[in-house]
Amino acid sequence: MQYDGKIPVELIRKFWRYGCYFLYIAFLRFTPEDYRPYSLGFPLIRSFLVSQFAEHCGKQVRVKHDADVSPAISIGNYSELGTHCFINAGVEIGDYVIMGPNVKIYSRNHRFEDTKVPIALQGSVTKKTRIGDDIWIGANVVILPGVTVGSHCVIGAGAVVTKDIPAWSVVGGNPARVIRDRRGARP
Repeated sequence: MQYDGKIPVELIRKFWRYGCYFLYIAFLRFTPEDYRPYSLGFPLIRSFLVSQFAEHCGKQVRVKHDADVSPAISIGNYSELGTHCFINAGVEIGDYVIMGPNVKIYSRNHRFEDTKVPIALQGSVTKKTRIGDDIWIGANVVILPGVTVGSHCVIGAGAVVTKDIPAWSVVGGNPARVIRDRRGARP
């Protein structure tokens, strides 16, 4: 096989994707929020860069100050990544999801089953975490790997979500439990 002097399109796409990721993480992640008078369009630049390196990025996604996100995430239309949030690879976020500051959504965890091997040497396990549509995730919420949050939920501030949450639920606590149904019914 002879080299024809052309750079493969897939290589150019990869370079662009990871170049945008580098620019975001190294320089633009900590730029001011849109409500600051000196934000100077930085929120739009953050959103653009995330749309370029995310696996999937819907329309009009908002990316707030210091959102730590992996390139291997999926974000739906009109959703936002909250201030100081952390989103692992393998997380799917639906449409119209809003989140408060310091939200952590994980898809990876340490193995610890073998008691004869130190936990640090057992590696990790990845489980896809799914966040449905039309969800409000309050401040300081932690969502653990493998959890599916059904659509139309409200997750109260400080909740630790360890299990799947049915659609239309209002949840809170540590571990999070269903407090009520958003449509009015009690659990």
